Amino acid sequence: MAILVFSHMGLTCKDPVEIEKFYSKYFGFKRARVYAPGPEQVVMIKSGNIYLELFKAGEESTLAPAKEAGPNYPGWKHICFMVDNLDALLKEIGGGARITLGPLDMGKFIPGMKVCWIADPEGNIVELNQGYVDE
Repeated sequence: MAILVFSHMGLTCKDPVEIEKFYSKYFGFKRARVYAPGPEQVVMIKSGNIYLELFKAGEESTLAPAKEAGPNYPGWKHICFMVDNLDALLKEIGGGARITLGPLDMGKFIPGMKVCWIADPEGNIVELNQGYVDE
């Protein structure tokens, strides 16, 4: 079997510059590469081993904005970042993102786990998870 390593998630954006600023400010992403320079440029941003590939949207979405933990139709629901201190991160983000669900104490499922979902500037849902561990 081939060895698989997660590479990146592509994100189509109305305003890639604003999305890059958001993920850089709150999640430590840094610009890794720009290709296809010009108005349709594609930007790769990186935090640790996680990459987001930012594309400029060429059309408007026909889907309803995502709510709570993400959409319930087939497709990607949300992306998740593990955090060491959920309360501190939420305080730092303040009004920089809209909370869509939570924070929730998930300790009855996994001791010490707390979760909150926020919307980035374009409404994409991001889960912030403190305390998840495998079985």
